[in-house]
Order: sequence, then structure tokens, then C-alpha cells
Amino acid sequence: MSSTTDQLANKVVNHMMQEDRFSQWLGITVLEVREGYSRLQMTIRPEMVNGFGIVHGGVSFSLADSAFAFACNNRNQLSMALDTSINFTHPVRVGDQLMAEARELHNGRSTGLYQVSLHNQDQKLVAQFKGLCYRTDKQLIIE
Repeated sequence: MSSTTDQLANKVVNHMMQEDRFSQWLGITVLEVREGYSRLQMTIRPEMVNGFGIVHGGVSFSLADSAFAFACNNRNQLSMALDTSINFTHPVRVGDQLMAEARELHNGRSTGLYQVSLHNQDQKLVAQFKGLCYRTDKQLIIE
């Protein structure tokens, strides 16, 4: 991949992040973006736990979903989720630092398939997410 495609990918994700109030509220930091790829990080806060004292699954799902969105949209082609699923493999607790890494498995004309791995600060796999997106003809940034 050329630096031009990665520059566009970063520009698109920066634009998305500016408008993404939920990812901002989660405290997500974008660590790396390349065409079809994103790596994000966030720290778990006390208000993110459920009644069992562990992090609500929706928080982990949301981090993975943001990584998926940034990876599948960063070619500047508006893409929307068609199907997603997540498997939780290890509990997440307050203070944990989660890293989400989204990798493109398939880039088709109208669909894309992505896998997102979530790891904690000890590199323990805490969740595995899969997302299928539909690609539209609309650009996110008009150049």
C-alpha cells in the first residue's frame, strides 16, 4: 500500500473521529490507521461495569465496532454494518487498557469482511469480533 492511500485513510478516520461523539465518550484513542486496518485503545472506567462488577459487554463491543468502522470506511467510501458478532473470551475490569485491532479479511466491490481482536494490557485476548459491511458509492470526504 502506498503512503497516499494511508494518508487518505488517516484523513478519513480523523474526520470520522471528530464527529463520533460516542467514541469520544468512550475515551478511544486512534493508535494506527492504514488502508483496511485500524488499531485503537481505551481505558475502562468505573461507570462501564455491570451489576457483576465486570465491564458491560456493550462497552467491549463498542470499541470493536469503532475499530471495524474506522477500518472499513477509511478508503473514503461510506460503508455500513450488515452483520456483526462478538465472542467474549475473558472478563474485562475497571482500569484495564483495551486494544482493538481491526484487520480486513475481504475487500469486495460492495462488501467487506473484517476481524477485530480485543486484548487487554497483558496481551490477553478478551474478545473476538467479526463484521461484514456494505459499501455505498458515497464519499465521506469530498476531495
